[in-house]
Amino acid sequence: MAILDLHHEPAQDLPLDLVEQFIHAQGWTCRRVHDDEVAAEYRGKWCDYSLHFAWSNEVSAFHFTCAFDVRIPDAKKGHVNQLLALANDKLWLGHFGIWHEEGLPMYRHALPLRSSKLSAEQLEDLLDISLSECERFYPAFQYVVWGGKAPAEALEAAIIDPVGEA
Repeated sequence: MAILDLHHEPAQDLPLDLVEQFIHAQGWTCRRVHDDEVAAEYRGKWCDYSLHFAWSNEVSAFHFTCAFDVRIPDAKKGHVNQLLALANDKLWLGHFGIWHEEGLPMYRHALPLRSSKLSAEQLEDLLDISLSECERFYPAFQYVVWGGKAPAEALEAAIIDPVGEA
């Protein structure tokens, strides 16, 4: 299930220039925060996601985060941490964590690019996988934070992994 529309090959070599072109091509809101940071918004099925892209010359790495629009009350942080551990066991790429300054769950992933540059295909894959995982796990966070479910119960109720062949 591709949720992105990439029908052009951007001409820029800098990772964040590519990100800006890509985000604008999707019709999403985007702004350059600093020379090495871009912020964007994606309207998902469950909520609006805050996307953050950063480039580090120091380590030649591209970093991506996607924050959920779900504030975590202090009383639920322990349960959310348990849910994060359970959810992370189901991921191949990236991981979920908590943005402690804002009290929001978020998805994080980094790509080391020491001897190469970010390609349009890598960016498309990163966003497609990341946003799909955020959409897949969002209900579990809602069940724990607002539904009062235990982490394992919330994950089981929210995630139905396919089995067999269709």
